[in-house]
Amino acid sequence: MKIIDRLYKSVEEKGFVCVGLDTSLNYIPAKYKKDKSISEALFDFNKEIIDATKDITAIYKLQIAYYESYGIEGMIAYRETLKYIRDNNLLSIGDVKRSDIAASAEQYAKAHFEGDFETDFITLNPYMGMDSISPYEKYLESGDKGVFVLLRTSNPGANDFEVLKTGDEELFYTVGDRLQEINEKYIGENGYGPIGLVVGATHTEEVEKIRQRYKDNFFLIPGFGAQGADSLNVYKLLNNKNGGVVNNSRKVLKAYMEHKDGEDNIGKYAREAVIKTREDILANESL
Repeated sequence: MKIIDRLYKSVEEKGFVCVGLDTSLNYIPAKYKKDKSISEALFDFNKEIIDATKDITAIYKLQIAYYESYGIEGMIAYRETLKYIRDNNLLSIGDVKRSDIAASAEQYAKAHFEGDFETDFITLNPYMGMDSISPYEKYLESGDKGVFVLLRTSNPGANDFEVLKTGDEELFYTVGDRLQEINEKYIGENGYGPIGLVVGATHTEEVEKIRQRYKDNFFLIPGFGAQGADSLNVYKLLNNKNGGVVNNSRKVLKAYMEHKDGEDNIGKYAREAVIKTREDILANESL
C-alpha cells in the first residue's frame, strides 16, 4: 500500500488529528526528568503521549528544531521517537522544512527517508524553485514516502511573499500548480498523491478555493490550537473529514498543566485534548 493511502486509511480509522511532538524540556515536569538524561526525558515524555493517543491520532509530527536545540541528546530522542512510532506501525512526519538543490537536496532526502532519522513524510520549502523538490521524486515514485510542501502558511509573515502577484494570481497558487503537476503522476487508490501541501487555516477568504483547486493533494493544516485558527476554516480544508490532517502540538503536550493532578496524568489529558480538537472541528458539520 502506498504511503499516502496508509495515511488516508489512518485518518478514516482514527480521525484527522496530527499530534505535534514539538517537545521542550520546559514542558516536562521536574519529577519526570529526575535522574534522566535529556534524551531519556524527551523520549519518555513522547512515549507517554504516543501510548495515550495512538488509537485516535492519524499521524505524529516531530518539529526537528526542538530536538536539534539539545544537540546530540536531542537528536537521540528524535531518532528513538521515530523508531518507536515505526515499531508501533504508526505514521510520522519529520517537520524539517528543507530547502536546497541538487546534491545537497539528495543528501537531505537520504538523511530523512533512510537511516537513523527515517520518517514517512517530511516538510519542504519550495521557494528556491522546483529543483529543490525534484531530488525527492525518486522516493515519491516508489510510493513509500511523501512530502508536505509549504504552500499557504499560517504565520503573519506569510503575507510578505506568498501573496505577491504573479500575473493575475498570488504566488502561492503558481507554486501549488507546479507541485500538482508532479503529484498527479503518482495518485494512489484513494485519489491523493504523495505531494501534500501545508495550508494554514488562518486565511478565511482562501480556504475553500484552495481545497477546490488542489483536490488531489493531502493537506497538513497548522494553525489550530495555539495559533487560534477558526475551526470552520479547518473543516473547510478537509474533504469529507479526510484529505488532510490537523496539527495540534502545544495544546496537547501541555494539556496536563491545566489540571491539579496533571503531572500524574500526562497521557490522560493529552488524549482528552486530541478528542477535543476533533470535536471542535466536527462541530461545523451541521453548519
